[in-house]
Amino acid sequence: MTTTLFERLGGTEGMARLVDDVIAAHLANPLVKTRFENVKDLNHLKQMAREFFSAGAGGSVTYTGKDMLTAHKGMNISEQEYLAVTDDIVGAMNKNGIEEDAKKEVIAILYSLKGQIIRV
Repeated sequence: MTTTLFERLGGTEGMARLVDDVIAAHLANPLVKTRFENVKDLNHLKQMAREFFSAGAGGSVTYTGKDMLTAHKGMNISEQEYLAVTDDIVGAMNKNGIEEDAKKEVIAILYSLKGQIIRV
């Protein structure tokens, strides 16, 4: 039986851990920390991230947030910031012992969203 990416990332608990670790990494990353320090409701951001990544990875979760383009419009996110965030996500996956194939799938998903995030 084939397992979903969601299951390989640890299901609901694993996704929550990953999102917490990613946001902590963003807050420590000098390239993007100011953006995340200025988020009015970090818990809401984490909830939306958990839903988005869970739904996108094949979990039975409904994403209730904005589409990527709408969420990032007007933020003028640079290529450098996008890469910094991607590095933080990879770091969080490494910290959580995510296997290589799952990491590659996540990276592919992140790159597929790039055009909806950078300088929109």
